Formats: sequence, structure tokens, C-alpha cells
Amino acid sequence: MTEGSVDAIAKFVFYGVMVCWCLFAVTFILRIRPAKSRETRRDWNAMVGMVIQGIGYAIVWFYPLRRMPLGPLVPMSKGFEMALAALTLTIALASVWMVNAAVRVLGEQWAVAARLVEGHKLITEGPYRLVRNPIYTGMLGMMVATGLAVTQWWALLISIVVFLAGTYIRVRIEERLLRGQFGSAFDDYTSRVPAVIPGIW
Repeated sequence: MTEGSVDAIAKFVFYGVMVCWCLFAVTFILRIRPAKSRETRRDWNAMVGMVIQGIGYAIVWFYPLRRMPLGPLVPMSKGFEMALAALTLTIALASVWMVNAAVRVLGEQWAVAARLVEGHKLITEGPYRLVRNPIYTGMLGMMVATGLAVTQWWALLISIVVFLAGTYIRVRIEERLLRGQFGSAFDDYTSRVPAVIPGIW
């Protein structure tokens, strides 16, 4: 690929991932509405994890770390590049589905903050059968798909580590609230269902 040229497959993947980002954003925009249920408990410490997750996203999008012009993640044959392109778009689409399904199942309980509301229920259906924190799984998937589409491979690895560190903090704090609310029922749920990544964590 000559300097200044753009790889057609990489360009297609880039625009495909950007479309998924638009769908991802619409999921949250359409769900933002005043809460009807009264908040009973909140832990602001989870904001630390959110900031760290944001740093992971920033690494993926940081201009000097992007592959410019658009090209393959690493030198590879067209066959491997097409397979990676299919994987990248699959991850992005699956991530959008997971986040959308999770937000719909949560209903009024969904919030950016770590909190409990009156009548809070332990959600174990929909994508919550697969992982306990499907929104974070979807966020991780979108970050990985973006990295595969536009970021240098080593920067993507760093962003994943940083994002998972922030996610770990948020999960620990949010699940502490849920354990305090639901006790053994939540412990049983955690023993059956992984936190974020099936088979790993």
C-alpha cells in the first residue's frame, strides 16, 4: 500500500464500526429520561472506574496512535484481512445488540451512576443470563472493534488493560451495592454467571 492510499477493506470496516457507534449512542440517547423511582442508595466512588474506562477509550481514539492512512492492523494477506474485518464488524454488531438489550431489560433501573432505587430488582434475564454486566461487555466490545479498525495493535492492547482496570473498579463497587440489597440471591447469581467476559472473568 503506497503512502497516502487507503486500504478498501480497512475503509469499509471503519465506516461499519462508525455506524455501530451511532447505533450505540442512540441506545443511550433514547433511554435518557427522568427517573420515576426514588433513589435509595448511591456510591460515587464508581466514578473513578468510569474515568479510567474513559482513558481506555481515549487511547483508542488518540490521533497519533491511529493508523493513518487506514490500513490493516498488521501486515497480512487479503484473506486474513477479510476474516479480521468480518470479526471486527461481528464484535461491533454484537456489542450494540448486547448494550441495547441490557438497557431495555433494565428499564427504569438503568443509570450511569452506581445506585439502587425503590423496588430495585435483581435482573438475571436477557443478556444478564450471559454476563452480569452486559453493558460493560458491550462497551469493551465497541472499544476492541474500534481498535481493530483504526488503532495500532500495541495501543489497542494498552487500552484494553486500562479499560478493564476501570471496569474492575466499577463492577466491585456496583456489585457491593447489589450484594447488600439481595444477599445470598446475588451470591448464587455470581456463582453461575461471569462478570464481563464469559470463561475469563
